[in-house]
Amino acid sequence: MKLDRTIIKSLSLFDKMTDDELDALLVPAQTKRLPIGESVFEQGQPAAYFFLLLHGRLKVTQVTSAGQQIIVRVVHPGDLFGFAKALQRQDYPGTALAAAESIVLSWPTEMWPKFVERNPRLAVSAMETIGQRLEEAHVRIREMSTQEVEKRVAHTVLRLAQKAGRPEAKGIRIDFPISRQDIAEMTGTTIHTVSRIFSSWESKGLIEGGRQKLLVRDMAELASLADSLPERR
Repeated sequence: MKLDRTIIKSLSLFDKMTDDELDALLVPAQTKRLPIGESVFEQGQPAAYFFLLLHGRLKVTQVTSAGQQIIVRVVHPGDLFGFAKALQRQDYPGTALAAAESIVLSWPTEMWPKFVERNPRLAVSAMETIGQRLEEAHVRIREMSTQEVEKRVAHTVLRLAQKAGRPEAKGIRIDFPISRQDIAEMTGTTIHTVSRIFSSWESKGLIEGGRQKLLVRDMAELASLADSLPERR
């Protein structure tokens, strides 16, 4: 598919690049449109490419040694991902799936050293992404270890609303399909537990659910609830 340069320029990562710099970056790139549910890469697959999400949302899942599937992160527009070489890996540690119709750019992995050498801003962005992932991992480990499940679910919904929220008249709409099973996989609990929590929150007017839809009606009250719930003893 032909790529509109203005789409790229709208991302903060590229907004200060000249047209010539941007064209040099895009010449070796491949563009792919992904329908919902299609994978960009699979866990354990050789890391032949690294990627940039232009449009849509991706969820990255991992299957643990015990066979449990968990969602380890959500990829947002403008995020670099799949750069296993920067992590000294030869394979992808997870599976990246389109959670909404998405457009990704890809470059061959062997281009990574030249990619960051010629584009210092992108190198900084990659380092920031790695740092954010480590911080997210630490936060999730701490939440899993110390927080009751309702508190973990509340913090997860708040993070999604802050990262992928679209204001509407009645609240903040998470702008990609998100199921209760997805929330369960993000928080290390069961779909039954998430359904019970969501039913309680809906009765209090905090959220409004639906089939793979989630509207946060009262961010402040949900944040207050997340902070007031007790830690695990």
